[in-house]
Amino acid sequence: MLEVWKMTIPELSGEEERRAYVYIPNSIRKEPDRRYPVLYMFDGHNVFYDSHATYGTSWGMKRYMDRSKTQMIIAAVECTHDPDNGRLSEYSPFDFEAGGFGKVEGRGRETMEWMVNCFKPFVDENFPTLPQRENTFIAGSSMGGLMSVYALLEYNEVFSRAAALSPSLWIARGAMERMIAGASVAPDTVLYMDYGQRELGNHRGMRGKFARATARLMDKGVLVDSRIVPAGEHCEASWERQIPFFMNTLLYHFD
Repeated sequence: MLEVWKMTIPELSGEEERRAYVYIPNSIRKEPDRRYPVLYMFDGHNVFYDSHATYGTSWGMKRYMDRSKTQMIIAAVECTHDPDNGRLSEYSPFDFEAGGFGKVEGRGRETMEWMVNCFKPFVDENFPTLPQRENTFIAGSSMGGLMSVYALLEYNEVFSRAAALSPSLWIARGAMERMIAGASVAPDTVLYMDYGQRELGNHRGMRGKFARATARLMDKGVLVDSRIVPAGEHCEASWERQIPFFMNTLLYHFD
């Protein structure tokens, strides 16, 4: 079942309303005392319902979870729709400048501080979660994929595993490499990271950037499941097809 409500995040976007989503496995009806691991996801409006998705196609996570009977809670919040690079700012850990966007102030830390200190405690208090680090994961695509890598490294005491689909590694590459180099992660840290074959040409040198990020993360001791998706594209329909792959990694050898 899926609960949806409207909320605001004053720290990020004042009184702008956005939707919050929490998926709970149907098994809760027969096992009311059961508790579940939690996957936090970015771009919540694109996660469950096509009718809510920006481009009319969602990841279809509810369909997948119901069909596969995966025993996990998913908690997600819609991004800001501020036309002045709002999403880019909210989902970037770093200030950056890029053609077509101009200068963007990275407010990713503010986003994660809200998620870790406000949203996660609310979810843990109101839903049947297993709140410990080993039961707490995070995932996203594009800028949300970049944020998932950032969250796993910088908030490793909160998140033990992450999935980063088509992460925007082209943003502030030097800052990203310094972040990886300075990260201190637990030895059980797991990351699924992919990039679509057909989207590699969207940004110059993307294949090399992806390979270097993978290598540097492995050097830090992160257990990386890295792949180039055959015929993969930069869109929700393509990311939906990767759900079985990243869910297998998030739950692999999971007790």
